[in-house]
Amino acid sequence: MRRAQETVWQATEAGLTTARPGATFADLFHAMQGVMAAGGAADANVGRLGHGLGMQLTEFPSITPWDRTLLVPGMVLTLEPGMEFAPGRMMVHEENLVVREGGPELLTVRAPRELPVIG
Repeated sequence: MRRAQETVWQATEAGLTTARPGATFADLFHAMQGVMAAGGAADANVGRLGHGLGMQLTEFPSITPWDRTLLVPGMVLTLEPGMEFAPGRMMVHEENLVVREGGPELLTVRAPRELPVIG
């Protein structure tokens, strides 16, 4: 679980670094997917790693390798990397952000880097 936590945290970090005006949703995917694969994601084809966020909550565009939608200032989206770290066990992070000229503005409190341990 700790490895999966670190992997999805680092993938989100890669997405935050990439989320600038002029980048594409595919750029976000490739930045995050590279971290996921290096972190041991069992399936390198992890599917969608986030999406637009608006009136329908989950909406177009999608963070996929084929979505060439440009990020523009004011666009609201989610970074949502997730990986299966054991059969039937998933670790998923979701951070919501607004694309700004100077970099992304988080709308959520960033997930902790280290997995909280209870008990």
